[in-house]
Amino acid sequence: MSEQYHVRVAKEHFVFSAAHFITFGDNICERLHGHNYAVAAEVHGPLDANQYVVDFILVRDTLAKLTQELDHHVLLPTKHPTIRVEVAGQEVTATFEERRWVFPLGDCVLLEVENTTAELLARVLGERLHERLREGGYASPAAITVSVDECNGQEGVWSWTAD
Repeated sequence: MSEQYHVRVAKEHFVFSAAHFITFGDNICERLHGHNYAVAAEVHGPLDANQYVVDFILVRDTLAKLTQELDHHVLLPTKHPTIRVEVAGQEVTATFEERRWVFPLGDCVLLEVENTTAELLARVLGERLHERLREGGYASPAAITVSVDECNGQEGVWSWTAD
């Protein structure tokens, strides 16, 4: 018999409201719009000396901080092949073909992703969760899964497994 354990944290305050736009296909770019995103995370691993996978409070507090960092911002991709994002002083300019948006720098979060899809937002949050868990002394999860729901039942999911 083999046992596996994981904790799942999905609180109603793990939400953030943010604006974004994504591209489809070769040259279709959505209009700027927003979502009320909801985030949940699972951390998989063996039980420790205290008989838990990871301290719920560490995961809870970390997710609360991560979602707060994105809340009420415009999310912009810095690795997109055709959306150009440039910072000049206190302004961020994003361009796609003939379209151009200018935002105050303080209203933006620049993400090192190819597109600001729910899947890639889940990856960003998952990688940041993993890093902060390591910083908090929990260095060895067997796996982490993060989901980002953008529209009540429409979610992108990222999973990471230790080698």
